Order: sequence, then C-alpha cells, then structure tokens
Amino acid sequence: MMTRPYSEAALRSLLESFGNPMYVAREGRVWAANEAYCEMLGLERAQVEGRFMLDFVHPEDRARLEVRYRQRQEGQLVEADPRRYLLPPTANRGVREVATHVQEVELEGLGRAHLINCLVLGARPAELELAERLVETSAELVAARSEEAVRRVALAGLTGASLSARFLVREGQGFSTPEGEAPLGDAALGLRALAEGRPVFGSVPGRDATHVYLPLGTTLSEVLWVEGRGLSPSFGSVLALFAKVVGAALTDARLLADVERGRWEMVAVAEAARFVAQTEPPSPEDFLSRMASLLNADAVLLYVPESSQGELALSAQVGLDGELPSVLAAPLGGMSPSAVAVRGAVLSTEAEECALLAASSGRLGSGAAVRLFNGGHPRGLLQVLRPSGRPFSGADLRLLGTLSELLMTLLEQRRLRSESTRQLADTRLLLDLARTTTATLEVASILDVASDFLVKLLDVSNCFILLHDEQAGVLRGAAASATHRDFFRGVVIPVDDPISIAARVARERRPIAISDLSKVVELEQREFVRRFEEKALLALPLTSREEFIGVVLLDDTRRPRAFDPPLIELAEATCGQIALAIANARLYESLWASYAELAAARAEMVQRERLIALGELSAIVAHEVRNPLGVIFNAVASLRRMLKAEGDAGMLLDILAEECDRLNRVVRDLLVYTRSRKAMLHLEDVLGVLQDATDATRALQDGNNAPVTFSIEVEPQLPRVPMDRHLIHQVLVNVLVNAVHSMPQGGTVLMRARRETHGSREMLRIDVADQGCGIPTELLHRVFEPFFTTKAQGTGMGLAVVKRNIDEHNGEVSVESAPGRGTTFTLRIPLTQPTSSP
Repeated sequence: MMTRPYSEAALRSLLESFGNPMYVAREGRVWAANEAYCEMLGLERAQVEGRFMLDFVHPEDRARLEVRYRQRQEGQLVEADPRRYLLPPTANRGVREVATHVQEVELEGLGRAHLINCLVLGARPAELELAERLVETSAELVAARSEEAVRRVALAGLTGASLSARFLVREGQGFSTPEGEAPLGDAALGLRALAEGRPVFGSVPGRDATHVYLPLGTTLSEVLWVEGRGLSPSFGSVLALFAKVVGAALTDARLLADVERGRWEMVAVAEAARFVAQTEPPSPEDFLSRMASLLNADAVLLYVPESSQGELALSAQVGLDGELPSVLAAPLGGMSPSAVAVRGAVLSTEAEECALLAASSGRLGSGAAVRLFNGGHPRGLLQVLRPSGRPFSGADLRLLGTLSELLMTLLEQRRLRSESTRQLADTRLLLDLARTTTATLEVASILDVASDFLVKLLDVSNCFILLHDEQAGVLRGAAASATHRDFFRGVVIPVDDPISIAARVARERRPIAISDLSKVVELEQREFVRRFEEKALLALPLTSREEFIGVVLLDDTRRPRAFDPPLIELAEATCGQIALAIANARLYESLWASYAELAAARAEMVQRERLIALGELSAIVAHEVRNPLGVIFNAVASLRRMLKAEGDAGMLLDILAEECDRLNRVVRDLLVYTRSRKAMLHLEDVLGVLQDATDATRALQDGNNAPVTFSIEVEPQLPRVPMDRHLIHQVLVNVLVNAVHSMPQGGTVLMRARRETHGSREMLRIDVADQGCGIPTELLHRVFEPFFTTKAQGTGMGLAVVKRNIDEHNGEVSVESAPGRGTTFTLRIPLTQPTSSP
C-alpha cells in the first residue's frame, strides 16, 4: 500500500474496489468498512461503523485479541503472517473462521490507522462445534450432585446444541419416558444399542430430523435419545463419548446419594433403636409416630392377628383422621397378608392405589407394606401411606424393612413384659387355688372352689365340672360356677353321646376347643348352648395318674373366641392340679371307706361266729323239735283216720297240721342257712341253669295264683361260667319265688344274663325283674337280713340264703325297687375263678 495520507473519500473508494471484506480501524473502532465486510457480519453499515472492532469477534477469541491489540498499539507486535479468529454465529450461519492481514495507513488530519483485510476461511465443522459444546456441558456435569441435576444439565447442553433429547427407560421390549410415553415406535433400535453398546441411528417417515439411541454405558436399562436436523453417524463418536460421561455422572450421583442415604439411615436406625431400648418400652403408637417422621409418611398402620390363627385387625395407627380407622378396618389398598406373602417390603400396585384413594377420599394414594416376622412365622402387617404424588423408593423400602424389625422387637418386648406380668398373676392365683384345695378334703367343696377359680383365671363366662360314673357309663354334673351351680348338679350326659362335646372329651381324653359354636350346626341347637347362650366352648379332661376323673367345660357367652395354645396349656395345668386334689380327697374318702369295710368285716366275723354258734344250737333244737313233730304228725294222721273228724274238730286238726308243717319249714330253713357248705365251682351253661330254675319255680306255684310267665334273655356266645350249680339254683329259685309272690294278679318275670365289667372285674350279670308291687324304699336295706320278711307265711330266710350263696361265689347281689313299679334283683358272679377238683 502507498504511504501517502488518504482522505476519507479516497480510502472508502479504495475499500469498495476490493471484493473481499475489508475495514479500517482507528483507536480500536471500525472507522470505515466496505460492503463485503458488512455482508460477512450480516449487519448494516450503520450497525458496524463506529463500534469496537472486537464486538465482531467470537467471545472465545475476544480476550486473546485484546492482548494482541494492546501489544500492537505499544509497538511490541509486528506480524508478517495472517492471524485467524472466529466470528460470532449469526441467525443463518454457524461459527466461521476468518484470516486477517493488518497494514498501517495514514489518514489526512487524523493520523495513523490500521487497514485490515479479511479472508473468510469457511464454516467450522458441525462435529467440532458439537464437541466443544458438549465438552462445556461435561465440565458442568462434574459439579452436579444428584441424578436429577445430572439429567437436567445434560438435557440443557444438548438443547443448547440445537438438539432434542430425552432419557428413556427400558420396559420389557420397549421404552418409556418418565412421563410414561414412548417417543417413537422403533424401540428395537434402542434395544440394539443396549445390546451392542454403541450408538444406533434411525429416522421416522414424515420427520426431517434424524435421531440416535445412545447407551449410557453403566446400565442396561436406560438410553439417551437425541434428535436433530443433519444428525448423522459422523456425530456418533462425539455423542457416544458424551453419553458415557453422562452415564458416569449418573453413577457417581447414585453412589453419592446412596452414601448420604446410608449415613442418614444409620443415624435414623440408631435413633429408633435407642427409642426402643428405653427402660419402659414405648407404646406402638409412639414408635409409629417416629417411623412416620423418618419415612416422611402421612399415615402408618399396624395390623396384628386377634389370635394365633385369626385374621388381621387394626392394632395401632398414626396420621389418620378420627373417622378413617372405622372406614379402614381392613388393610388398605388390598395389601393384605396374602398379598405380602414373603419377607421384604412391597409397593402398592395401581389397583391398590385406586382403592386407597377411594378409601381415604383422595388423601392417600401411595403405599408400601411389609410383613412382620418373629421366629420365622408371620406376626402382623405394617403399612406406610403417602399422597399419590410421593411414591416410595427402593431406599424407603429398605429403611421400612429395618424399622419393621425394630418394631417387631418392640412388640415382642412388650409381649414378654405383659406375659411375665400375666404369669405372675396366674402363679398367685394357682397358689391361692393350691392353698384352698389342700385346706379341704371334701370333693364337693373342691369342685365349687375350682369352678369359680377357673372363671377368674381364664376370663371365661361359666365353668361346669362333670365327674365320670364308670359303672353307669355317664358324666354327672358335680359343680358349676355360682350362676348355674344348683341347676347343673342334676345334669347327666351319657359317655356314648355322639354329639356331646363333654362325652367326646371323655372318650378321646384330650382338650377340644370350638371358637364359634354358631358355625357348628349340630351343637347350635343343643339344650345347654341355647340355655346359656354360649358363643365359644373349651372342654378339657380331668385326669390324675392316668385315671379319668371327669370333664371341665368352659364357655364364653360374650362373643366367639379363639382359645390360644398358651391358654389351653394353662387350663390343662390347672385342671391337672384340680384332678390331683380330687384324687387326694377320694383317697381320703377311700381310706375312711376302708376303715368302714374293716369294721364291717369285723362285724361279719362276729356274725359268722354267731352263725356257727347258731348252727350248733339249731342242730340241737332241730333234733329235739323234729322228733316231737314226727310224733305229732303221726298222731294227727291217726286221729283223722279214727275220728273221721268234721266241723270244729276237723278244723282244729287242720290248724294243728298247718302249724306243725310251718314249724318244720322254719327248722329246715334254719338248718339250711346255718349249715356251712363250701361252693364247688364247675363250668356251667348259664342258659341251662336259668331254665332249670324257672322249671322248678313253675312246679312250686300254687294253682290258685294268677298265671306268671317267665322270659329268659342270654347274651349270644356267653361263655360257661364257674359256679356251684346247686347253690345258684337255690339262689334263683328263691328270687323267682319272691317275684311270683309279689305278683298276685300275674305278670311276667324277665331274666337277663350278660357279660359286664364291674369294679375292674369281668362279671356275669343276671337281672331278675318282676312287675310286682315293689318294696318300700325304707325297707330295701333290710331285705337280706335273716328272719326279716313282710309276708305273713314267710320265714325271712330266703334272701338271706341268696346273699350267703352269692358271697360264697365271691360275687355281689343288689336290689332296685320302687313301689308299684316292680323289683329288680341283680346278681354278679366272676367270669374267671379257679374251678374245684372233680
């Protein structure tokens, strides 16, 4: 260029003569510019001239060029080669690079200036611009502390690069955004990107832009979806590197969040543990309040079973309005024990959340539940609830599981304290029972005390005690709690009753519990159930030293009730103590009975001695009486032949003959009773013995009496019985004769023979039942006494002989009778006795 000074017009003419962009800078401002320079900047001349020249430089180059400009002004910089700088992007163009050549010129009247010739080198590669933008974004990602911040910075960086982007989460064979919608229908490309670990490009018909699926590199379930015009595989390496940086940032954010969450959880669990470990365990409601605070929950509910096998019921809750607990009587949202079948917390499903919203009138819509375990067995259900906009995370579930274990520890601690208190109270009650039962030896008093005690100890409505009558095969009411004591003493229940629970316990010798009697149709209509309005029943056997004593019935008339195993065990232990007291009382009674038997045996020995003496005397008397009787009989017979007496003389002879005959029978019976004869036992056919006795009795009947029929019933396959046939024949004839005499109007005498277990012995039982007038009750105890009779012509020795002969067989004889309803004599003879030698 020429060094002569330029006027403004000449310099502008010179600038316009060049086709490339040129401008003159004076004191750092654009003094003049040609049309090509303005066009390069995309501005009007008025917008360019007069402004600082560095305003038209890319911000990244501005600081560098300022330093160079100062050096040039101070004469410290001489440039021979062109220098490059970046132009700022315009609306129609991206970032471009320009090469400049600077030369000094002289302006008329203004001094020195710089003529700057510009050469546009062209637009920068789009890949380079994107890389630079993403590098800046990557630097920002380093400072992000949460997953949300990482995603926000990454999306902002891509948006700044004129790209659209979204994070996609894999769901099965497709993807969805956090909003729940899949942006495109080519999910297969995303799956391919995850599987191969590289960017996969795609496009959709009708859309100008191209998109790419970028695997994040740290997870196999999430990709970064990016879309933009001109996006091509040449951008793949830049985008893949950025996606890895984003994935690493997400991983770091998760780790940092986990560390912070873990530290917070440790502090929270330690606080909860200290709260549980107080000297006086807090209430469940207090712990639930702490749990609600730690989990940021609006409501916490605890469900426990009403019994060991019962359904769950709401036990404690916090955060619900006063009206809600009655509405939410069952686990909310369907999160029932069947839904929470395994260990670990679970989230509510969509259907459960809808049910939860409906039940809480829209207040609560998100829930989590965890089952409480103790010793490997489920013991309850814990639920935490939030509004629908605050779902529970995996970390929340982990903390919920830990807190649930602390809650189970608290519940167990409170249970053990309550159990200890209850056991102490039960022990005191048992000691009171022991002192009371040992203070008396009367069975009736023990049973009355025990009935009232069991009602108080086991918190039941009524207690009934039945004692076993083995001989009759029945359970007899012996005692009851105060309300029904008088009525129950008359109750009799056959042991073979197929429906009665008491009879079933007597047969099976084990406790039976019925939690709801209304569900047992055959029991619901039973007399006792309706009379006492029973809702639940527990029946227990009374046994002592393997001896069955009776049955205890405990009922609850307030509500159906499940009798837990611990309560049944306590009831069994108490019944065992009561049974022992009864056995001791019976032993005492047995001892006195033994003393009575000993006295009776002594009296019997005295009686035997007297009988021996009476026998000797009877033999002498019979000898001295029978000889005169024989003379009198002969004299009466001779007088009848000689006098042919009629009228008063004949009557007097008849009276004399009758009295002699009666006196002869008295002597004979006396000799029979006093004569000592040892029974000779041989195996006899019972049916034959009975038939012989009936035949002999028929032969002795007076023809003037009304006809009496005899009926014999013998148990099939009855074995032959060891007996003295003559003595038993005498016994049966005496009993049958009495039966015939008791039926002057006629009737039927039934003889029944069968086997029976009596007093732990196998016996032959023979019942002889008539339809006569019966024996007065006050005379029954005397019928076997010698010389006792109610008949005008009787000697009173027949039944005495019956008892003596049965005693000789080691058997028993008894009588039951009621005036006007007949009499039954029962003979028992052992089935197994040593037989006599032939």
